[in-house]
Amino acid sequence: MLAAVGIPSSIRIDGGVFLLEVEDALSQGALTELAHYERESRPAAPPPPPPPPHPQAWVGCVVYVAVLLGVAHAIGNGALRLDAFDLGELNAAQVQSGQWWRAWTALTLHLDVGHLIANLGAGVWFGYLAARELGSGNSWFLIVNGAALANWMEARLGPATHRSVGASTAVFTALGMLAAHSWRTRYHLPQRWALRWAPLVAGVVLLGWLGSGGEQNDLIQVDLVAHATGFVVGVLIGAAAALPSIGRALRRVPQWLAGLAAFASIAIPWTCALLN
Repeated sequence: MLAAVGIPSSIRIDGGVFLLEVEDALSQGALTELAHYERESRPAAPPPPPPPPHPQAWVGCVVYVAVLLGVAHAIGNGALRLDAFDLGELNAAQVQSGQWWRAWTALTLHLDVGHLIANLGAGVWFGYLAARELGSGNSWFLIVNGAALANWMEARLGPATHRSVGASTAVFTALGMLAAHSWRTRYHLPQRWALRWAPLVAGVVLLGWLGSGGEQNDLIQVDLVAHATGFVVGVLIGAAAALPSIGRALRRVPQWLAGLAAFASIAIPWTCALLN
């Protein structure tokens, strides 16, 4: 190592002890270089273990499935008003005229069984992973209202003729939230840039893979804007939730209370829609 920095030296053995010899004029420089080498060669401290996953992450997923199936069953069997679909879809013209609740109710409506099953599967998977990090109640409250915010933004800023339904916006909100929270909570750890940015990169790849394909016909058109908007909103929510102050505040909220608020975030808009 000393030879590499231009300091001549020699090693000899004295009584079984290895001695490193340099000229007196170069001794201070040699000591400095050796100290630098020791610091650089010291193995990096292992990263701290990830926080333990929140228990009962499956609870919110069960409620998510129950809500989507319950709404589909109620409409299909006439338990709700026959025009409930028209009352709940994301109709941009109606949202712009003040019917804000459509941003939430549209998340629970699906045009056919395939549409419903796809959003059930993806929503359960991403929602479960997010719930392991943030807790079941917190994660679903943020997913539902983040997706509704994305719907509202699309309806307010897009053309008045835009209409859509489906939980796919919530699916991609959950994906964005999961990716950003995983990225931000471990961003400060010593690691290569590829590992540091891997969660966000993986989230974008999944957005492109899952969010731009799928079934397209006269009834179902892939809403790319809703998917992208939901993902971006989820990224912002996930990054914010990873901030120490916000993270501490979320941990103080009982999961059952946050879950109840998530359910109310669907029940109250549907009540407004049906009373309209």
